[in-house]
Amino acid sequence: MLKINKSFLENISAKAKKSERKRMHHNFHKSYDEKVQRLVNACEPDTYIRPHKHDDSGTIEILLLIKGKILIVIFDDSGGIIEHIILDKEKENFAVELYPDEWHTIISLEENSAIYEIKEGPFDEKKAKHFAPWAPEENEKELAKDYLNKILKKLGLE
Repeated sequence: MLKINKSFLENISAKAKKSERKRMHHNFHKSYDEKVQRLVNACEPDTYIRPHKHDDSGTIEILLLIKGKILIVIFDDSGGIIEHIILDKEKENFAVELYPDEWHTIISLEENSAIYEIKEGPFDEKKAKHFAPWAPEENEKELAKDYLNKILKKLGLE
């Protein structure tokens, strides 16, 4: 039995805080060849996940909130915001299912936030993500920070 408990979440959140990317994942699948890829992703508010979609792999991505508050944003093909939801247990928003052709990003709104991700396997890194050309790359830290702030401002969440 695999357990996700308080100790596990504290440990992975501590690793996320220390990491340069301000997030840390823990895979529960033993290999990328498994039919179901399962992981916990701990995200801190300073992390940037470049908008992307999974159209090359055709995989649906399911995100279940475990702890904290996570903003999910869906974009059109030019980067305009189509839809968003804040995963927050207090608001009774618990999970989303993202489709392969949906540009999306994940933004942590609270320290120690964590989601459980489920994706169809096998995982092929070359087909896993198609990054949005209109969004900064992850290594462009200042541009990425400004980009996230613009999203939060536009949604009234700054």
